[in-house]
Amino acid sequence: MLSEFSLIDRFFARRAAASPPNAADGTLGIGDDCALLAPRPGEMLAISTDMLVEGRHFFAGIDPEALGHKTLAVNLSDLAAMGAKPQAFTLAFSLPKADEAWLAAFSEGLFAMAERYDCELIGGDTTSGPLNLCITVFGSVPPQLALRRDAAQPGDDVWISGTLGDARAGLGVQRGEWSADLADTATFRRALERPEPRIALGLALRGIAHAALDLSDGLAGDLLHILERSAMHATVDVDAVPRSAALRRLSPEIQRRCTLAGGDDYELCFTAPVAARASIEAAGRKVDVPVTRIGTISALQSAGDRPAIDWRDATGTPLTLTLQGFDHFHAD
Repeated sequence: MLSEFSLIDRFFARRAAASPPNAADGTLGIGDDCALLAPRPGEMLAISTDMLVEGRHFFAGIDPEALGHKTLAVNLSDLAAMGAKPQAFTLAFSLPKADEAWLAAFSEGLFAMAERYDCELIGGDTTSGPLNLCITVFGSVPPQLALRRDAAQPGDDVWISGTLGDARAGLGVQRGEWSADLADTATFRRALERPEPRIALGLALRGIAHAALDLSDGLAGDLLHILERSAMHATVDVDAVPRSAALRRLSPEIQRRCTLAGGDDYELCFTAPVAARASIEAAGRKVDVPVTRIGTISALQSAGDRPAIDWRDATGTPLTLTLQGFDHFHAD
């Protein structure tokens, strides 16, 4: 039977021997009471923590390799939204039992993602209990280039990377809320289980974009976070919101629900001045990520005005929509 320490040594400390402590840059990883981590010269540490709970953030029985991928990917997505370069992460988790096959597949998915982004596991903890995964990720970014939520400006365009809604469509298929053919179901499931953090795009947007965040809880809720922090207003063309060919085969009502209020997209939503349009399109081409303008930012009209989103269709007609993003304490 695996003990706590043999579990760590076998499945999670395997990279430590290949990556010994680097005294030159002040980094010390697994193997001591604490890890030591220094930001790159002239930069600040960007730090984010996310927790994934079985039955809340993923279904029981999910492919453990895919779960390893997603567990780190959703944290790296936060670094992308800040324009930060990944550096290291910690992993704390509880497991119902120490299943060697499950751990082997999970760690493969986790480390495949870590190696793609040169992000080293430097510590963590494990215990027995319901399946619960918690990662803290560390990156670095020059402070003057960090993409913050409070930096949107009047006249900014609102942009989206990739496409929205496939993950929520996949959740709907698995819940039996609607159906899709086998190929589209596979597209939706991949979006739900294997999100791609937009690290390269986040780095390319340094010095170009004003405000940014990643869309983890849905466009309606997440864009509002930018507006609230920046004390701004937004107008969004719902027909301009990018969606996949698979999603377009579902009903217009489901498309709107998935693209505007669905979660787990992990695409970037960002604002930038009109003068930056060509630069943003070039940045998207350079990193092979499509970017789409979906709206504009405007100033609040009076002292009593509150940040909000005006939803319109392609003709400019105002839409009355009741939307909110995912809330971790209320089911969708």
